[in-house]
Amino acid sequence: MFGKFTVSSGQAHINVKDFRPDDTAGLSKEDIEERYKKLHDEFEELQETFYASKKYALLIVLQGMDCSGKDGTVRKALSGINPNGFYVENFKVPTPLELNHDYLWRVHQKTPKRGDIVVFNRSYYEDVLVTRVHRTIDDETAHRRFDEIREFEKYLVNNNTILLKFFLHISKDFQQKKLEERLKTPEKNWKFSAADLKERRFWDEYQHCYSDVLSHCSTKEAPWYVVPANHRWFRDYFVLSVIVKTMKQLSLEFPAIDGDVRELIKEVRNNK
Repeated sequence: MFGKFTVSSGQAHINVKDFRPDDTAGLSKEDIEERYKKLHDEFEELQETFYASKKYALLIVLQGMDCSGKDGTVRKALSGINPNGFYVENFKVPTPLELNHDYLWRVHQKTPKRGDIVVFNRSYYEDVLVTRVHRTIDDETAHRRFDEIREFEKYLVNNNTILLKFFLHISKDFQQKKLEERLKTPEKNWKFSAADLKERRFWDEYQHCYSDVLSHCSTKEAPWYVVPANHRWFRDYFVLSVIVKTMKQLSLEFPAIDGDVRELIKEVRNNK
């Protein structure tokens, strides 16, 4: 269903303008209501087995412009699961310590261990997006980093980390609407930042840089998914569908009971 939103390895240059932010794949909110509930139940069950098996780690990368709904995706699509083995990492402006290391140093420390599911709310891709838009790195450096990021992701995958990358794609008009809501709604005032307006001026530059990221950093092992995010319900359904489908393909099982535990179970039963 989401094939047209998946960026394949080796695909010709991708332009984010070729994807409609209001696309819903011909579905309505009513069409997916029951399926969405079922996906949530499946995700909860799969996460329990995933955590217990300790065979894989799952890293979910969320990228997008301001107001694309990264926080909302976590809150809605990924809600209700056991907090053991699930957490979110946010990557803000690097600290002086982090700046004294290579740009992947702070990220690698936050990648999930086996059994854990971790969401990166923004990620190492900021180091080829905001840095490039604001000219703290040049195009040559950015393209070298594309190579390094592909190798880094290959390394993670080779070490049993499942990597799912979602670009939450919204329109400029939709962003404006959301920014206005933040100003007009007292409960949302805290979300507003003058920096949001500053970054909005660089909209076209960000679209160009995101197009390059999708073109150069989508691989067979770790493809990019372009998620139309103007409709929040479709965004949540899309992301949860891909996660559940991926986890089902792992054929997860609970660990076998060792001999000592089995004998203890027999003893408890015999002493009833």
